[in-house]
Amino acid sequence: MNQLILGDCLEVLKKIETASVDLIYLDPPFFSNRNYEVIWGDVGEIRSFQDRWSGGIDHYIAWLKDRVEEMHRILKPTGSIFLHCDWHANAHIRVYILEKIFMEENFRGEIIWQRHNSHNDARKKIAVLTDTIWYYSKSDKFSYHPIYSKHSEAYRQNFYTHDDKDDRGLYALDNMASPNPRPNMMYEWMGFSYPLKGWRYEKETMQKLHHENRIHYPLKKDGSFDVTKRPRLKRYLKEQKGNLLGNIWIDILGVQAHSNQRIGYPTQKPEALLERIIQCASNEGDCILDPFVGGGTTVVVAEKLKRRWIGIDQSVAAIKVSELRLQGQSDLFSQPFIVQLHKYDYDTLRYKDAFAFETWIIEQFGGVANAKQINDSGIDGKTRDGKPIQVKRSDTIGRNVVDNFLSACKRYDKTRFENNQKNRESVGVIIAFSFGKGAIQEIARLKNEENTIIDLVKVEDIVPIAKKPRLSIELKDLGMDNKQAREIEFTAQGESEAGIEFYAWDWSYDQEQGVFKPEILRDKEGKQVYKFKAGTYCIAAKVVDNDGLESMEVITLKVNGGVHLAGEPA
Repeated sequence: MNQLILGDCLEVLKKIETASVDLIYLDPPFFSNRNYEVIWGDVGEIRSFQDRWSGGIDHYIAWLKDRVEEMHRILKPTGSIFLHCDWHANAHIRVYILEKIFMEENFRGEIIWQRHNSHNDARKKIAVLTDTIWYYSKSDKFSYHPIYSKHSEAYRQNFYTHDDKDDRGLYALDNMASPNPRPNMMYEWMGFSYPLKGWRYEKETMQKLHHENRIHYPLKKDGSFDVTKRPRLKRYLKEQKGNLLGNIWIDILGVQAHSNQRIGYPTQKPEALLERIIQCASNEGDCILDPFVGGGTTVVVAEKLKRRWIGIDQSVAAIKVSELRLQGQSDLFSQPFIVQLHKYDYDTLRYKDAFAFETWIIEQFGGVANAKQINDSGIDGKTRDGKPIQVKRSDTIGRNVVDNFLSACKRYDKTRFENNQKNRESVGVIIAFSFGKGAIQEIARLKNEENTIIDLVKVEDIVPIAKKPRLSIELKDLGMDNKQAREIEFTAQGESEAGIEFYAWDWSYDQEQGVFKPEILRDKEGKQVYKFKAGTYCIAAKVVDNDGLESMEVITLKVNGGVHLAGEPA
């Protein structure tokens, strides 16, 4: 299952199975000794995107080395790693981390990526326009597909000048003469004598090319073949891979201010960069890992290219932005994914499938769930030492639940029950969201009067839970613009004990499909102005809090001489 995981990648990596990942791309902090608060703005984001190292380069290298060692462990023998860095620490990373962990013999390349065309301080010093991407494999058996760059526009204009006006498009003319003497290729073709060293192709192949109209024959003015010249091969532009690419990548710029990919994430990388890396070093169905997922470009591209993927980040904003980007590009062929946060949503747990919840919470508790769902005599699982467990997806569990569970424990294993009772050990466990006064009193009575101990365990004592944020939307009609579009101001107001992280907006929400595809991905203020022509519109807004929990509000607007919500009088 594809996963977005909130947490320190070191701790998450330790839980990933050895030799289970095919390709790792990581874009860690660069040892830049700068903050990104100018870009992001609030205290939480400063904390998440601070790239300062009080212990200097030694501190930084030790921090990164611990994580790369785990990455080496989880890579398959055929896997590869691409580590993205810049001039601040690229030499240290290669010498003290990659060469020691992956070894010199597995070095596959130093990619120089030009992310900018110019730099503001170029008059004062030599401008740094590039990043370094170190490429290592785990062994000498690794996945690799040659990389091609597109032909330049000047090249295409100079060489691809012919067009038969069919659906194959432009083509260039190529030589059909053999570069070396080939006696078996010395035959006459369509009235044309063979070249000095013979044709490049056998007669059978020449026939096939002729049948497919892939041979350009020189013609006289009367339309007959001009046998004083040579036929040429038609090489169609559509069919050309381009030029084999080396380690200098200058054809992919960083995400520009006007780009439709831009989401405002400080370290966002262009999709074309990740497409090239993933395509050259992996195959469909392979597992791609990004342990510093940031704005989600790696997992978004991996999904498009039909790879499995894992994205990790300790920033709530990073995980939720990645989730929203994935939701925005989802279609019938998209694979499901899960989002693992620090806290679980109370409503989701409370109302999810009963058996699935029972199994999950018992496993989280460290127990073993029953394999069957029905006829379990009120026992949903057992602890590792065999004590019965009952799970209730309810609040304020009462006295009757305790008494019924007590009877079930006696029936479940009478001998074990009596031994635990005799030794003043717990005879069983009830797990619920909360317990009422009656249940608590009954537990005390059983302990004092019957020497029987039953443990009451709240869900929040097993896993951290929180309530979803609340969201409301207010509208303000700003009137018509000069193009007769009505301008409306939307103000979203979120409430959460954890604090609000950001808002997102979908101006054409499809209620039937129920898929949220935000056009505004990250709105810190919760205020947007949008223009509408006359008509009916479905608008959805989401709020994400600092725990990563979210809520959505959907409104239907009718715009025609005024603005009102559906169901309200015009």
